[in-house]
Amino acid sequence: MSRTAPTAMEQLLSSLDIERLEQDLFRGTSPQVGWQRVFGGQVIGQALVAAQRTIAADRPVHSLHAYFMRPGDPAAPIIYEVDRIRDGLSFATRSVVAIQHGKAIFSLSASFQKVEEGLEYQDPIPDVAQPQDLPGKEEMREAFLTGAPDHIRSYWERERPIEVRPLSLEHYISDRKLEPQQKVWVRTTGPVPDDHIIQAAILAYLSDMTLLDTALFAHGRSVFDRNLQVASLDHAMWFHRPSKLDDWLLYSMDSPNTNGGRGFTRGSLYQRDGKLIASVAQEGLIRDRTNA
Repeated sequence: MSRTAPTAMEQLLSSLDIERLEQDLFRGTSPQVGWQRVFGGQVIGQALVAAQRTIAADRPVHSLHAYFMRPGDPAAPIIYEVDRIRDGLSFATRSVVAIQHGKAIFSLSASFQKVEEGLEYQDPIPDVAQPQDLPGKEEMREAFLTGAPDHIRSYWERERPIEVRPLSLEHYISDRKLEPQQKVWVRTTGPVPDDHIIQAAILAYLSDMTLLDTALFAHGRSVFDRNLQVASLDHAMWFHRPSKLDDWLLYSMDSPNTNGGRGFTRGSLYQRDGKLIASVAQEGLIRDRTNA
């Protein structure tokens, strides 16, 4: 009797369950989905899991800062080496280096804090259309993807662990220069374990989706433009409130600057009940090959 192939969500959860090789040494693998390089969000998520597995359970992550140094090879395992920088009374700090083929491809620093009470404030969630009122996967295929280039259509049709519903698809089907901001609803395509380590790692994973593309709105370009070389350079994230990821999240993004072959973007992740659960910032490479 043949086994059913794992879903994209099951593959993501499996990839985040990294193997412990030694006390502070871990090994991760990548889902074999035909990508030429490892998705940046996967490396962030795996590195965060490695760091969190060296931290007391009562100290969830509150921030991370990461740098992408080399493209990851999906066919090779990734070794994560954790350095226990500090364990204080309230905070703990970890540094993680990801290694492939004997070279560092990624580094992450993360800080963890015991849960405590404090002053409360947050920006309100933007007033936007709800996800159930937006085109789903089949509707997008019929309304927007007919006649689209193969590489754009395959991106939106591929099974993924995260479903994305943009408020607008104009950016992907036109070269008109737009305001450098976008809003998308995102959710996992399967259940998430009741484990704050995995929940934080999945949130970090999805935070790398659609973010850098926002920097191209003002130029009438997109990440699907084959004349552009686009890649994440660094990624920072602040975890404000826990989330079980059991419903849609609104990802609100904007880009205040592009120059020097780089684009800078910011993002806010909200639960549907209005809670701001995380903030994100990223700078990425945006190199026009036609000018090379």
